[in-house]
Amino acid sequence: MHTGTSLFVRPSVGAWSLYGLGTVNQNLPGFITINPPERLGGPQNYGSAFLPASFQGTRITPSRGVKGDERDLLSQIIKPAAPLAAQRKQLDLIQQMNQQLLDDAKVNAELEGVVESYELAFRMQDAVPQVLDLADESAATKEMYGLNNGATSNFGTQCLMARRLAEQGVRYIEVCHQGWDQHNSLKERLTANCTAIDRPIAALLTDLKQRGMLDDTLVVWSGEFGRTPQGQGDNGRNHNAAGFTSWLAGAGTKGGLRYGETDEHGGKAAVNKVHTHDLHATMLHYMGLDHEKLTYNYGGRNFRLTEVHGHVVRDVMA
Repeated sequence: MHTGTSLFVRPSVGAWSLYGLGTVNQNLPGFITINPPERLGGPQNYGSAFLPASFQGTRITPSRGVKGDERDLLSQIIKPAAPLAAQRKQLDLIQQMNQQLLDDAKVNAELEGVVESYELAFRMQDAVPQVLDLADESAATKEMYGLNNGATSNFGTQCLMARRLAEQGVRYIEVCHQGWDQHNSLKERLTANCTAIDRPIAALLTDLKQRGMLDDTLVVWSGEFGRTPQGQGDNGRNHNAAGFTSWLAGAGTKGGLRYGETDEHGGKAAVNKVHTHDLHATMLHYMGLDHEKLTYNYGGRNFRLTEVHGHVVRDVMA
């Protein structure tokens, strides 16, 4: 779902999007992932693989702020409490040594990514606290996102952060709610999960629309797969990748449209099937990118997110 393949490391869809579109706000990363899973792919879910390292996602956790190897390393070698002028001198010395290494190596994509990340991290010191500080949001907005409710506060905070980041020109933003692998305790856990996300998602869509942002912001919801129609044990469901649901909103999608059908048992997609490659091709199309032309030469051939597959699902577009 993140990279278009399960076989080996490939760039994530967020990295491909940033590679194709470039960035808007020079003081913020162009691709931010909020609360990503630590397992089941981990950093590969938002990595850049063979794309330049500058296109990888920057990880943020709502309770701990920015987290990532380059950002953490920067905080270890430069004292945040020092005046900006002193920090700049320290960073200039480090970058001078990095540049010497680059001159010797001629080509080193990882080191180039570190150099760019250090500069971005320096600029982020002013921008990130302002963007992620929710103190200036109204009480009504916080209530709408469910920040005052223990069941919805975590995901609500992520969704509100996502709106604020989108306002500042961050190209690609991911939010994550984990714990959907319900082989048991389905009724209790599914109810809890839906309670946690429904109100914040409704608030995000409402907020984007009220601010005139939904016209050019694509919202995509999906899991990694669905669940079987038949039960597993007394109160569970097994994995099912043959028929499940993703949904799109905003950016010119048709509202109220259900596209595609499973068989009569709900087990397999049967009508208007949409493959993961089709979903990715459609997402890129909404962003103004042709999935067949968005390529990167690596290892002697051109790669793309959708490999040699994928069709844009135009029937879902207004």
